[in-house]
Amino acid sequence: MLLLDQEFVRGHLTVEACIPLVRDAMIALSAGQTLQPLRSVLHLAEGRAFGVMPGAMAGVFGAKLVSVYPENFAQGRPSHQGVITLFDPADGAPAALVHAGEVTRIRTACASAAATDVLARPDATRLAVLGYGEQARAHVAAMAAVRSLSEVRVWGRLPERARAFAADLQKEHAISIEAVGDVREAVRDADIICTVTAAFEPILLSDWVSDGTHINAVGSSYAGPVEIAPDLVARSRFIADYAPGVLAQGAEFLAAKQAGLIDDNHVVGEIGQVFAATLKGRTRPDEVTLYKSLGHVVQDLACAAWLAALARKRGGGVEIDF
Repeated sequence: MLLLDQEFVRGHLTVEACIPLVRDAMIALSAGQTLQPLRSVLHLAEGRAFGVMPGAMAGVFGAKLVSVYPENFAQGRPSHQGVITLFDPADGAPAALVHAGEVTRIRTACASAAATDVLARPDATRLAVLGYGEQARAHVAAMAAVRSLSEVRVWGRLPERARAFAADLQKEHAISIEAVGDVREAVRDADIICTVTAAFEPILLSDWVSDGTHINAVGSSYAGPVEIAPDLVARSRFIADYAPGVLAQGAEFLAAKQAGLIDDNHVVGEIGQVFAATLKGRTRPDEVTLYKSLGHVVQDLACAAWLAALARKRGGGVEIDF
């Protein structure tokens, strides 16, 4: 069995490599070419969780096992920790064990970038990022890969931490990056908004969002925490990463539905359909588009399988007799 650690994943799964991997995985998911039950989430004490995500796609099957400890970030440790297990489809033997936290970090941002590329206006240049954790950093890099950004505004609940994050991020990008004191200022005139927080109550209101904005709603990955106000959900052209997942576990969608503002038909389709050009993404320049990202194991499997093939070709990773 092949072991691929965080260093190997980080050194090889670049934004440029990952975006087409997750794009193709989501096309396959929407086309019914994969097997993927809804994730199982075990809610632990103090906002912690443990998730189990099994799945299968062409040439590979396996699962992601991941723990979520939100407080880890403040202690300099990853909030998502776990493994992606791959099995040999020929004989069912365990084939690879891949660092799940690092794959999750990059594939989540790259899925948002792929969605942004087909949903945001072509002339979008101003990015607002709500949050200052691992996903905030990854999303800035991923958004810069699909749009020529002119400025980035960052907001977080602790202003001093947001300022430190923006200053650190500025060293990595030749873009104006500024921390601002409130969400309304952060999203003012933004063309693209990424919400990557651990907020349990809405932090982004409809009145603050300009016509024509594209939103990636990422921070809430299960029914419960809500980052985006129900009226903004109702106002948007709402694209799911995977419709059954959003209908069952998309917190913002469920809150708007419970408020009586929308019904299930508000999910106009899946991002894989937009990628495959069987569904139109943006229909007007002034339309607010919203991509709801829950994250799906087919993305993890596609990335892990690609990494395993690369490692075997180049002699990377560690082989063990399991």
